[in-house]
Amino acid sequence: MKTTEKINITTKNLASGNCQVKFFVEDEQKPQYGYLLISEPKPVGEIILEIQNRLAQRQAAKQNINPLFPIEPVSEDHNFYLFSA
Repeated sequence: MKTTEKINITTKNLASGNCQVKFFVEDEQKPQYGYLLISEPKPVGEIILEIQNRLAQRQAAKQNINPLFPIEPVSEDHNFYLFSA
């Protein structure tokens, strides 16, 4: 998978013990931002990899619109929010 975008993150520890990650995807064609809630501390590389994986899953779900080969609907992920910038 070729990624041309750059992902910047900022983290914030919450009173619940979880960590909120705010991220910006700097892409010339489609800049985005969002939030990821993680329950345990992780290195920056693992956080960015998880964001990339979730972005790829969302993209794959959008592209699979073939009615002859439907995929299981993706359950709502309340730990990952994505917005267009």
